[in-house]
Amino acid sequence: MTDKISVKKPLVILHGDEMAQVAFERILAQFVTQRLDINLVEIDLTAENRLVTNGQAVVEAIEALKKYGVGVKNAGMTVNREQLDGLLAKHPDIDEKTLDKLATKSPNGAIRKGIGGNITREDISFRNIRHCPPEWIGRDIEVETMDEGGTKDSSNDLSSATGVVRVMFVGSSGDPVELHRRFIKKGDPWLLATNNIEAVKTWAHKFFQRALDEQRDVYLGLKDTVISGYDGVMRKVIEDIYKSDYKDQIAAAGLKYHYELIDAQAARIVANPPERALWGVPDNNTGRKLFKLVENLKKYGIPARKYHVSLSRMSAGGGDQYGSFNAPAEEDGIIKVIVDGDEKHARKINKGDPILFMTNDKQAIKDWVSQVFRDASKKDKEVYFGLKREYMKYDDVFSAVITEARQELAKADTPPPSFMIMRPSSQLRKMITDPPRNALYPAQNLDGDIFSDISAALGGSLATASSIIESKDGTMLYEAPHGTAHDLYIDYLKSDGKVAIFNSSALIYALANALHTLGQRENNEPLVSYSEQLKTALINTVGEGIITGDIKGRTTNPENEVIVDMQGFLDAVEKHLERATQC
Repeated sequence: MTDKISVKKPLVILHGDEMAQVAFERILAQFVTQRLDINLVEIDLTAENRLVTNGQAVVEAIEALKKYGVGVKNAGMTVNREQLDGLLAKHPDIDEKTLDKLATKSPNGAIRKGIGGNITREDISFRNIRHCPPEWIGRDIEVETMDEGGTKDSSNDLSSATGVVRVMFVGSSGDPVELHRRFIKKGDPWLLATNNIEAVKTWAHKFFQRALDEQRDVYLGLKDTVISGYDGVMRKVIEDIYKSDYKDQIAAAGLKYHYELIDAQAARIVANPPERALWGVPDNNTGRKLFKLVENLKKYGIPARKYHVSLSRMSAGGGDQYGSFNAPAEEDGIIKVIVDGDEKHARKINKGDPILFMTNDKQAIKDWVSQVFRDASKKDKEVYFGLKREYMKYDDVFSAVITEARQELAKADTPPPSFMIMRPSSQLRKMITDPPRNALYPAQNLDGDIFSDISAALGGSLATASSIIESKDGTMLYEAPHGTAHDLYIDYLKSDGKVAIFNSSALIYALANALHTLGQRENNEPLVSYSEQLKTALINTVGEGIITGDIKGRTTNPENEVIVDMQGFLDAVEKHLERATQC
């Protein structure tokens, strides 16, 4: 081993959970600590530590990133109700009622909001990965979504004043009760959506009965971890009905039931469609997009992908569903939106109805749009926005911002790239079925989460994509877009560590990106060179056909593929790196 490369600036390391963390620790040992003289600012962002510290670990992560400027984040768990109950049982001294939301919710949105960062996801440029489209034509898959409620029947507008927006509830007492408040600026969009819980129950019965009548496997997708007071409420009601009325019938019919977070499920179904299924997406905002996509894919299929896909996801404002107030109504009553003292909307709701109130920051929208256009101009990309501006003032604000941002870029001698605005459902279909040579697809928070996972899965694997979070002040956070690989971690534990299956490509690439940025910022040519050698070693390893099982058969020369486990892959990358560093 040659002398270590000296690095002046610290690198923030945000640790995660399960199999991704097993891989991350080995990556840091093989490619960082034994090769670099560097100060690592390490923060434990495991689900358990976030709970034990009552979310303080997330605050520390944000502070470290803002202080040092460059970090690498590993995948972490967002616990569902069952997992949270398990952690609370392990720590009986913790009172759930006193917990901060950062203790149990996903840290991702809080971190992005804390550093003011937006996400760009791109395929890693492996030269021998074939983007083999799945066979969709003739697949017997139907999407079932709710006809009413949700965003479709929302009230949304632009704030008429700078001040405080409050969500108020008037129940049986007749006295107004404040459920939520937040600061809002003039021109910022806001939206209130509710869903009738009895309508959700009716939909659930219709959904499961249809699956039985048509003999279809059942898929249900929601975002119950991040939007627990809205999607989580619907999931509980739907699954209670499944367990009490349909579980035994579905099993007796030889059918299967699958629940998964909607982003992961959408990626799985689009990239690996079942032969025959009923896909339930009760949230009609997402459900309508996926219904239109599936109908298109069944008719025309998915063409072979010739070009890499880039997607930018707005998250800096902390807006949309991921920064929303969401909770079920505690009793029958009236819910109101009050902006700077003026009542803007009121509607009746019933006990148990899920409520969602969200806003966005117009300045954050402008910062994101400007970032999108700068990146597209630099990389000569066309831009395809997805907005429902004709029907929603919440989306229409983007139109004015896009014009402002383009004018400002032109004045700054940055040529604004070509762009087009289409509906989000059309944006998703174009990204999958008709991607141009060099395109960038900007999407709002929840859409961006779902769309990027679908794109990454079609690109080969979630582990063959990169994710970059960039803030206006230059803070950079690099991460892998995949999750913690729970099932693989269970296998790892059961085998006492002997079965270690995991594709580390995205984590290695994220690390190399972070080191490259550090090297550039401190004019450290050896570090820049090392980061480039690490990327090349990764790409050459896969280029030689040494791969993990998740991309088996997806290279241009399948007969020469060598399937290795997690450590075998890391060792192969290290061998290629050794060759490069010895030259």
